[in-house]
Amino acid sequence: MIQRKLQQRLDELLDKYPAVALLGPRQVGKTTLAHTLVSNREAVYLDLESPRDLVKISDIEQFCELNDNTLLVLDEVQRTPNVFAPLRGIIDQRRRQGKKYGQFLLLGSASIELLKQSSETLAGRIAFCELSPITVTEIAPDARYTLWHRGGFPDSFLAENDADSLNWRLNFIRTYLERDIPQLGPRLPAETLRRFWTMLAHNQGTLLNASALARGLDVTGVTVARYLDLLVDLLLVRRLQPWLVHQGKRLVKSPKIYIRDSGITHALLGINGVNELLGHPVVGGSWEGFVIENIAAVLSERAVMGFYRTKGGAEIDLVIDLGGGKLWAVEIKRSTAPTVTKGFHSACEDLRPARKYVVHGGEDSFPLGADIQAVSLHELMHKLAECR
Repeated sequence: MIQRKLQQRLDELLDKYPAVALLGPRQVGKTTLAHTLVSNREAVYLDLESPRDLVKISDIEQFCELNDNTLLVLDEVQRTPNVFAPLRGIIDQRRRQGKKYGQFLLLGSASIELLKQSSETLAGRIAFCELSPITVTEIAPDARYTLWHRGGFPDSFLAENDADSLNWRLNFIRTYLERDIPQLGPRLPAETLRRFWTMLAHNQGTLLNASALARGLDVTGVTVARYLDLLVDLLLVRRLQPWLVHQGKRLVKSPKIYIRDSGITHALLGINGVNELLGHPVVGGSWEGFVIENIAAVLSERAVMGFYRTKGGAEIDLVIDLGGGKLWAVEIKRSTAPTVTKGFHSACEDLRPARKYVVHGGEDSFPLGADIQAVSLHELMHKLAECR
């Protein structure tokens, strides 16, 4: 079993907050992490997709009273959004009795209802953290290309071979389209949504062109926006916003779109094997998205990511504000012998970042001049983790 880096952070939050919500897409390892975490705590685990467990919290006040000094773990809590209202009263009552921390661990596979309900009823009583798919800092260095190809969902990455991994990912996609998404609201046409998801995979890392997507699907722009919002809320797609702080330039204002797990991108495109991936047109966008998601997994809650591009050609693949206006500029290259473009230099003159890095596909670190350092993804993640 892979040791998840988030475990220590989650343990710390349980010692500071009455309730902690652990978010992440289905099958990313939330339940496994929760069981590992509570092995040293007195805890009761309930799966709210199980009718038997659901009945137990039909009167949640009574259930909590019977388990007064026990951490209650509620899995798939977005299935029962009505549970949040009574949790507020339970937490406040326990606070008056001197019980302040580590009362509830809430696991959610979608952020839509979970974030909405908790922000309304548990403000100031709950902390959030997101479990990403497996990252390069959690595996052996020589497995990073396997991780890139298969993605970071544990069952996909740890599959016996590439064929088994691809089959798992295809079933994962089908389950989301036919089971999970229809349970979240009005039924959406699964085949149309799959085509939309696949179109996003073909355009991995490009600027959002909603009108082109709408024409390709024969739907309206409003429908495209609704589909995109849904996949973003399900933590399956990232909408990377442009950096718009420089008012004296003609800036690109459309967001970039990435499918968050590289393995899902490759499954949607039918890519089976690293060699096939290296010859595919999406290889550059796939690597860029892979790097961004790994970086996002180690950033602090106060950090903000974006990209910078002007109409004149100045561009930074990833701009990170670590807080207080301290910017890092990150250029992403798959080559192990990267070069820096004129556009990156121009963009850095505009933004004046504190640090400038080029992430490449190798393991070495070396200077590229003008205060630019070439680093591996693994090393940059460690540098960012130290800034938390």
